[in-house]
Amino acid sequence: MSKSINVRSEIGRLKTVLLHRPGGELENLVPDYLERLLFDDIPYLKAAQAEHDAFAKVFKDNGIEVVYLEDLASEAISDASVREKMIDEFLEEANISGEGNKEALKEYFSQFDNKKLVDKMMSGVRKTELKGHSARSIADMLESDYPFIIDPMPNLYFTRDPFATIGNGVTINHMRTETRNRETLFAKYIFEHHEDYKNSNVPIWYNRNESYSVEGGDELVLSSEVMAIGISQRTDAAAVERIAKRLLWSDSGFKTVLAFDIPKKRAFMHLDTVFTMIDRDKFTIHPEIEGPLTVFSITKGDSEGEIKIEKEEQVLEEILKKYLKQDKVELIRCGGGDLVDAAREQWNDGSNTLAIAPGEVIVYNRNFVTNKILKEHGIIVHEIEGSELVRGRGGPRCMSMPLVREDL
Repeated sequence: MSKSINVRSEIGRLKTVLLHRPGGELENLVPDYLERLLFDDIPYLKAAQAEHDAFAKVFKDNGIEVVYLEDLASEAISDASVREKMIDEFLEEANISGEGNKEALKEYFSQFDNKKLVDKMMSGVRKTELKGHSARSIADMLESDYPFIIDPMPNLYFTRDPFATIGNGVTINHMRTETRNRETLFAKYIFEHHEDYKNSNVPIWYNRNESYSVEGGDELVLSSEVMAIGISQRTDAAAVERIAKRLLWSDSGFKTVLAFDIPKKRAFMHLDTVFTMIDRDKFTIHPEIEGPLTVFSITKGDSEGEIKIEKEEQVLEEILKKYLKQDKVELIRCGGGDLVDAAREQWNDGSNTLAIAPGEVIVYNRNFVTNKILKEHGIIVHEIEGSELVRGRGGPRCMSMPLVREDL
């Protein structure tokens, strides 16, 4: 049965959410290659899975359907020809050199059922797993000290980034780094081949083979008429313009895209690491971005396919009031605006909240200063453990991709 995507706000009551339970990919993190794989530390898998299961339980306890990326991806390749095509594409994007290595990997993958195959693609392949295959080319025979023949994908539990739901469609994203760009292959196969989506005519607002980078942590649906997209360390201005043009000239209902130009640094990796919506008139924000923040409004131009871009001159509260048609807007500052508390809790994703309904959010319990302030503003706060999960530098919004929300 075909299913539809429906996400027309950040705060509408959540009905279906996509997660990825951390797997063997975290056990393929090695200190010497953390930077290459975009990690600062190595989480303990067993504890990370327990924390993630508790995260999933919050959704289930609130009547929210939880679906898993690994399940949808394995179901999407139930047809043998689709499975073979995905393996070929996966190996091509994994930059496997040498025909012998390719053939050995195909033979290795052939022993797995679809679920284990997807798990293995995600976790990566150590060279020791292919011991005994005979070299067939110079490339196969050239040994390096690097321990993997296929890199792991440790960032996958941040399901927010590889694709993003906007209205009734999605962006299948071109990620900034090669390490993460392979993650989007699973979204491609889900929307092209999964029984739930292949006949749903889901609009693709942006695709993974396009040249500019965009990541889902920079894409926020503020209302059924207003999108916010961050120009960040991971998202290019040109990608923002392209998405805006397609959204505004479609029948999606969006009338304005607000482009937030944020500092290009690791602590502010995506817009949602410094700014999230928690109620109709309330937002979390990291105080350090307020000074350098520039906002541009993008609307339809006069001629077909054209867009109009204007720099907004007002402060952020006034911009949000104007476009969200609110009498007042409250910016709740991470750490209460205290320089030390804000910096510490920002590092642990204190501004990265996930709304499951208006004024009801999931947060890490470790950000106690910010959480207390949220409660004082009347927000219902579901606190989860995140000592291991946070080592990947992402919070509850990063770890979730809404597929269906109730309209406000």
